[in-house]
Amino acid sequence: MNKTGYFTHPDCRKHEMGPGHPECPERLDAIDDRLLVTGIGDALDRREAPLASVKDIELAHEKMHVAAMRGVGQELADDIAAGGRGYAQIDPDTVMNVHTWNASLRAAGAVLAATDAVMAGELENAFCAVRPPGHHACRDHAMGFCFFNNVAVGARYALDRHGLKRVAIVDFDVHHGNGTEDILAGDERVLMVSFFQHPFYPFTGAGAHAANMVNLPVPAYTRGMAVRELIEQVWMPRLDAFKPEMIFISAGFDAHREDDLGQMGLVEQDYAWITSRVKDIAKKHAKGRIVSSLEGGYNLDALGRSVEAHIRVLADL
Repeated sequence: MNKTGYFTHPDCRKHEMGPGHPECPERLDAIDDRLLVTGIGDALDRREAPLASVKDIELAHEKMHVAAMRGVGQELADDIAAGGRGYAQIDPDTVMNVHTWNASLRAAGAVLAATDAVMAGELENAFCAVRPPGHHACRDHAMGFCFFNNVAVGARYALDRHGLKRVAIVDFDVHHGNGTEDILAGDERVLMVSFFQHPFYPFTGAGAHAANMVNLPVPAYTRGMAVRELIEQVWMPRLDAFKPEMIFISAGFDAHREDDLGQMGLVEQDYAWITSRVKDIAKKHAKGRIVSSLEGGYNLDALGRSVEAHIRVLADL
């Protein structure tokens, strides 16, 4: 049995936000190409992401937000049928096309299906190669390239549908996961640990925060060894004391030193090390159960190499 699942779907490539946008379909191609050329893809259990149900999306999002996203998708379909361009601007950085609704349901659905498979013991862990990303999506609005919060939906699903008592979220994107914090702050069943460049978009996370949020803002140009030291000193004791029964990872790779959307200095070996330390906690407390979902990472070459490093550790390759 290939114990690491790889969840994706062609619909995730159909969502695009216009020429030149960094959050582009080619990101998934870069990951697939890297897994193909290294042979790692052959060691993974590849599965197709289903569509998440609206009811499951509403575990983390308000009904009005979900209905609004569906409504915009329908308006875009009508616009295209009438000869229009078929784009809707959600915020200065975030655009919907006619495929965004389905792609968003596939992205969340990948995390839910991975959670089911890991909970059933079919897989030890899983990586979801999906887009749009999720960790900026708040309870009641989309922002920052994100429409639904894939990892927050997954965490609530593990708690409410599978009956787990404690789940952890690890977020190593260069940007603060403000949406995940908005949805899960104060939920004592969840512990979220993160580091992020600060001050930087979305300019949150450095002030007062709920007791279940472990936020580590770091300045631009912070390198991997400094991040590793913070993780060892702050994340690990909190995760160990929390004893999570499952871990979700918001896997953003834009803190890589080659990524122009951030100004941090991580390299592939740092992502491998972080993944290894998270895996140590999962093995100790959570029967190895990890579901990782793609967030940022916009230098295509660095993204492919970093995801490879991440998956190598997950799959013991």
